Amino acid sequence: MAVAGVAGTGKTTLAGRIAAVIGAPHTEIDALYHGQDWVPRESFLDDVRSLAAQETWTTEWQYNVARPLVAERADLVVWLDLPFWTTTLPRVVRRTLRRRLRQEVLWNGNMEPPLHTFFTDPEHIVRWAISTRFQYRAQVPALERASPPVTVVRLRSKKEVERWLEGPLQRATRDNTG
Repeated sequence: MAVAGVAGTGKTTLAGRIAAVIGAPHTEIDALYHGQDWVPRESFLDDVRSLAAQETWTTEWQYNVARPLVAERADLVVWLDLPFWTTTLPRVVRRTLRRRLRQEVLWNGNMEPPLHTFFTDPEHIVRWAISTRFQYRAQVPALERASPPVTVVRLRSKKEVERWLEGPLQRATRDNTG
């Protein structure tokens, strides 16, 4: 299972929660992608193939080179299409500030760059979230039209996320296990 959405929308958090409900491992795809000093890991695609070859798994649907591999093996893609300006942007800004100010170590020893890079780096995560906020409106529906199609659950609010986790996901998990 994969979770799609713009940077900062809560993909990793939701993927972890889904994994706990369905009893599957969660692999954070950022940890597979980012090597030391933010250099992409050479083994990234092989790692994604290994992940997707498992019987059950959850991860985030991101990185253009990995999306087809994940979608090909996913039985479901959950699309977090939350309000950008009132939910996602504040979340990505808070997360970025927290990580930088606390000097949190992320994947493979990396840390958020200095805050001034927001102004100098066009790929700064906050700027990236803003510039890519519409891309999923084309990419995710295309999954449903693909051959074979992938089932997509589109969640548009925090309340919808909670209702889906507590309702349809819980019921589907019970139905498949007993």
